[in-house]
Amino acid sequence: MSKKVERVGFVGLGDQGGPMARAVAEDGGFELHVWARRPASLSAVAEVPHVAHDTPAGLAGSVDLIGLCLRDDVDVRELLDDGGLLAAVTPGTIIVNHGTGDPSEAEQIAAHVHAAGGAFLDAPVSGGGPGARSRTLTTFAGGPVEVFEAARPVLATFSDTVRLMGPAGAGQLTKLFNNALAITNMKNIEDVLTLAGQVGLDLPALIDVIGESSGGSAALRGLGHDISPALAEHLHPLMHKDMRHFADAVRARGGDPEEVLARGSDGASGLVETARLIARHRA
Repeated sequence: MSKKVERVGFVGLGDQGGPMARAVAEDGGFELHVWARRPASLSAVAEVPHVAHDTPAGLAGSVDLIGLCLRDDVDVRELLDDGGLLAAVTPGTIIVNHGTGDPSEAEQIAAHVHAAGGAFLDAPVSGGGPGARSRTLTTFAGGPVEVFEAARPVLATFSDTVRLMGPAGAGQLTKLFNNALAITNMKNIEDVLTLAGQVGLDLPALIDVIGESSGGSAALRGLGHDISPALAEHLHPLMHKDMRHFADAVRARGGDPEEVLARGSDGASGLVETARLIARHRA
């Protein structure tokens, strides 16, 4: 049985995780505890009350719930085991993985955490840095109902939609399908905007007016406004990673992802050049 959550730990204070941690302290009134591999990362929570720990183990022994906003499953495993976090949790501590990864790995991590006396949710989020800053993320959770209900008030501090999708792994599977739709839509946008530039349309104006029309989408808003060429350089390898996870998860469950994978891979590959095209037209 999970604990009543009053003290929340957070690891991963980047562009998305930093605003999420701030929301936990500001909107939820929870006691925020943090650990960062690089001391400079603590600047993300400098303006809110928090307790900074020198080690993951020190954080783990001090809180009721730990949110992880890390790059991939390998980083989660490393922190839990090599970093000593899991060995230091007290019984019933909830560990929530907000990163995007493999659903089967989420099932294995859940069992690993449970064997150590903790509870686990895979709860990846959608909305990126802008959604984290505006506290409008969507959180897709997988895990036991009672653990989800205990964690829900924390998740609600940075999300306007929080949904339990099923047992461990279901949150990751939902996020991968969400990302597959978004990334394949990026390919549609890249193709259409390239043609629009070729025929001389004003791309910024086109993006804005279509954004208010039937052709609008979250992907168009992101590519048209939030994704700079520099950010696209950072995002496109993450999109490739997500499409690989998507394909592996679908194959493992008897589906055929190849057509969607190919289009998503093309969308990820074309992201940087399309962001540059839009930036040139905005200049």
